[in-house]
Amino acid sequence: MTRVFKYIFVTLLVIVVQTTMVQFLALQGITPDLIVIWIVYLTLCEGQLAGSIWGFGIGLFIDLVSSSFLGLSALTKTICGFVAGYFYNENKTQMILSTYRFLVVVLVAAFVHNTIYFVVFTRGTDVSVLRAVAQFGLTSTLYTATMGLLPLFGFARKQMLSR
Repeated sequence: MTRVFKYIFVTLLVIVVQTTMVQFLALQGITPDLIVIWIVYLTLCEGQLAGSIWGFGIGLFIDLVSSSFLGLSALTKTICGFVAGYFYNENKTQMILSTYRFLVVVLVAAFVHNTIYFVVFTRGTDVSVLRAVAQFGLTSTLYTATMGLLPLFGFARKQMLSR
């Protein structure tokens, strides 16, 4: 049960950092999505079902707090956890977290997340689907994956020290 409280605490911390500090890292209006990285981590540690549930809960919380497109973050974060769950292997969790595989999972999950998010979010505007995916989805995905290097280095260092 303490693990769940730890996850809740870190989730709230990541949400606060995402909503307050990440705006200072914006490049041409594109910001990394630290919450996607956190959902990928949770999914790789706990499994596909748990990752999907955490993704839904985090996304719903963001939707309720942000008062934007209600349900969109819940949908996309759930799908993010579900997609990342395909890479879950209970016996290889530490190996996945401490190698390039973590970045691959972040890249795939963020691409699916951002593609769905920006295609739905830009409907009803003059932004085409291709532009939404290429300009917003792909650039945000690459930025998010780049930010995924930080926890990857931390996991790799922890793995190296434990040998």
